Amino acid sequence: MNKKTHFKRVVITGYGAVTPLGTSAQACWQAIMDKQLGYRYVDKTAQNIHSHFLGLIDDEPSLKGVPAAIRRRLPRHARLALSAAREAMEMAFSGISPAVFHDPLMCGVIMGTGWAGLDESYMSVSEFDATGVTSPFNCFFAMPNVTTAACSQFWNLRGYQNTTIAACATGTIAIGDAFDTIRQGRATMMLAGAGESLRTDCAVWNIDVLGALTHEAEDPTRASCPFSADRSGFVLSEGAAVLCLEERDSAIARGAKIFGEITGYANFSDAFDFTSPAEDCVARVQCIEMALQQAGLSPDALDYINAHGTSTALNDLNETESLKKALGEAAYRTPISSTKSYSGHLIAAAGSFETIICLQAIEHGVMPATVNLHNPDPLCDLDYIPNDHRVGQVDRALNLSFGFGGANAALIVEKAQ
Repeated sequence: MNKKTHFKRVVITGYGAVTPLGTSAQACWQAIMDKQLGYRYVDKTAQNIHSHFLGLIDDEPSLKGVPAAIRRRLPRHARLALSAAREAMEMAFSGISPAVFHDPLMCGVIMGTGWAGLDESYMSVSEFDATGVTSPFNCFFAMPNVTTAACSQFWNLRGYQNTTIAACATGTIAIGDAFDTIRQGRATMMLAGAGESLRTDCAVWNIDVLGALTHEAEDPTRASCPFSADRSGFVLSEGAAVLCLEERDSAIARGAKIFGEITGYANFSDAFDFTSPAEDCVARVQCIEMALQQAGLSPDALDYINAHGTSTALNDLNETESLKKALGEAAYRTPISSTKSYSGHLIAAAGSFETIICLQAIEHGVMPATVNLHNPDPLCDLDYIPNDHRVGQVDRALNLSFGFGGANAALIVEKAQ
């Protein structure tokens, strides 16, 4: 085998999610099908926070069965991610150790987060100032690779490991890099995804002060309304989403159920601004074109696109323009939606959660609507599936993620053959 020219095929055999929409991937999908909103009114005006909607998880999933030596060292974002990873691993291996099928040295983890244990760090300051001590685990709470470490230990995954930190593009880049790792023969199984939780007043204020969060003060249907003329910013949400990826031949040999195949991935930088997208759209266009090229697809071959669709004035216009430049006339014919209209913005976990949405669209033959799109921006004139879900065969889906710092990523998922 010539390793320079032969690439492995990569499939998805499990996935899991914990978001304000539900504590499992299926519950989240059903909430979207029922057009439920995962965010609610929260008044933090007294804390000098002007945004009034947040996506919060009220009932954190139990980590019963996870050893205390791991569990006690995890900040909230990592606990959410480990919960999502357990769902993904159960779906993929049905409680059997992956070591039964794979060499542990060929099993790896790429987990990500944008702001890691920022909440825990903030909360420890007042305690330390008052007493001179705080949790002895605070070092681990602030450690960005704590989720990667926890997953590696819990499932004895001793192969390639890394931790992605790329703001709102984190989840998609984690999956894409895991895809590349298997594709190049460096692993046969990878866990990949991300978690985020920013609930403290200071953490929320940090983003609110930038003007990025929704300005809507009363109406939840105007709080997150991507591609609408009424949009004013995104809803900050917490959550996690994780996928289990495997080398295709190995997955088939062990009789695994395959939910989809990753066929294209690209990642390019704006190199422009910390929050605003590059006006020339070059990096975003390149992401889409290169992902299509790697997958061997023409723009017309795409059946559905899950847009980044943050409900911010700049992103939605820039994303629309990027799609037109990358796809040409096919941009007008391809159904597109933003499921952030339901979940809010999961920050690091957005891309991994929206990859799961693409898989579920393929499985169920339903393209989720962009809810709350009652007053479309005339400049966002593509088929953004307003308000009502669309039934139709989905064989190939494109997931787009764009993050603070100019991070851009595109991932193509296809129906399993």
